[in-house]
Amino acid sequence: MREKTTTLYLGPQHPGITGNMMVKLSLKGDTIVKAKTEVGYLHRAFEKLLEKRNWLQCFTVMCRFCVPEPDPMENIYARAVEEIEGREVPERAKYIRTMVLELARLQSFLLWYAGQNGSAGLYTVPQWSVGDRNYILDLFEELTGGRIYHMYTWPGGVRRDLPEGFESRVLKVMDYIEKRQEDYDRMMFDNSIFQKRAQGVGIINKEKAIEWGVVGAPLRACGVKSDIRIDEPYEIYDKLDFIVPTQEGADVWARALVRRAEFKQSISIIRQIIDKMPKGEIYNKVPNPQKWTLPKGNAYVRAEAVRGEIGMFLQSDGGNKPRRVHVRGAAYVHAVSLLEDVLVGQNVSDVSFIMNSLGTCPPEIER
Repeated sequence: MREKTTTLYLGPQHPGITGNMMVKLSLKGDTIVKAKTEVGYLHRAFEKLLEKRNWLQCFTVMCRFCVPEPDPMENIYARAVEEIEGREVPERAKYIRTMVLELARLQSFLLWYAGQNGSAGLYTVPQWSVGDRNYILDLFEELTGGRIYHMYTWPGGVRRDLPEGFESRVLKVMDYIEKRQEDYDRMMFDNSIFQKRAQGVGIINKEKAIEWGVVGAPLRACGVKSDIRIDEPYEIYDKLDFIVPTQEGADVWARALVRRAEFKQSISIIRQIIDKMPKGEIYNKVPNPQKWTLPKGNAYVRAEAVRGEIGMFLQSDGGNKPRRVHVRGAAYVHAVSLLEDVLVGQNVSDVSFIMNSLGTCPPEIER
């Protein structure tokens, strides 16, 4: 008797889908034989929106490219503008920018803890990690006035200086978060349920990962040492002491171990930044935004977000707004070509589990 093929549409409303996208699955029994990523639920056209705004207004759009981690998007835009204009950034502003980027990594890691464990049915960790993430969002709210969208890193530096006593409050949160890792280890990494769900699941071929342009933890879990913060240092990363953690398994488990190591590393980086933080100016003021023009030219800058390498091409024709904007996000590869390949042969129950391990962010696709 011929086995029947069943079509299952997972998302966009499904809680296991990381954003407004859908995966069309062809199943034989509960095994996936074909997967097709379906987008088109956003159509935000961020790149074109940026081309209709002046240079200062643009940075309010950048954070919308990825809600869980908006700060790296602000950073690459600011650096691209500064490169075209030749605008210098005060040293203290660079330190603050780097601290913001690492705080953004930590809150994104905690959100990943929630999604990765929730998709395995381990709901205690999401309750913990989302609550712990709020302590970092409290810091962002104090610093920027916003919990999620900060619009804090802009061309020329940062929008405001650190509030009095802010560094000590950051260190207090770091001590707490570091201590909590012991609880996450017991509930997640030492948990036989999580280990069995993660080990040998969602394996990525190393050669294909390099060929397709896979980045971030999925690439480092294949044994490839690649991190823009070290390969092409920006802000003050060349003044900090840290390494690129890798694993060889190339599965969900290996990606989880890489992120665990990077989580601890970000805490160490933030402490180093606070220890070395200089005094001084935080902003090289730009002209009147309505009259501010950039010289003709273009720039391409890169940064390392939790989801992997992000990049931005920015072109000026000498006017008061960008002529062309193009953003490179990790999600286009991770959620389309990679996901469609990795899901084949997997159990339908592992779809959300694998997706969360790849760090997809759909707005980066429909940009």
